[in-house]
Amino acid sequence: MRLSRRTASVSLAVALVLTLAYEAVPHARVPAEDHESADPFGAACRVRVTGSKVTVYCHNPYPEADRVSLHVECARWWDIDTDSTPVEAGPAQTVRLTGRCWKEVGDVWISHRRAR
Repeated sequence: MRLSRRTASVSLAVALVLTLAYEAVPHARVPAEDHESADPFGAACRVRVTGSKVTVYCHNPYPEADRVSLHVECARWWDIDTDSTPVEAGPAQTVRLTGRCWKEVGDVWISHRRAR
């Protein structure tokens, strides 16, 4: 079965819009674990999904270290979801985290913890 040019164009346009919309989603900082301190905390992270690969850059502008972890949930039920080991992002430091699925990526999120 051969796809018409119109169907192929529409499919490509929908895939492009969905990809761009996912990359443009801001990823909010997680509030501090202990609510006693009013000090700002949490690295700002940018997530990029390219096919089955995920790359995250987290920059910590604050004086307290942040331990960030990448969590990747794959779209297929048989594909293995992954959680990275925590990486410490010190003051004014940028760290890179990577992950992948065998097929499509379903969801990606970052967890933050104060370094002790």
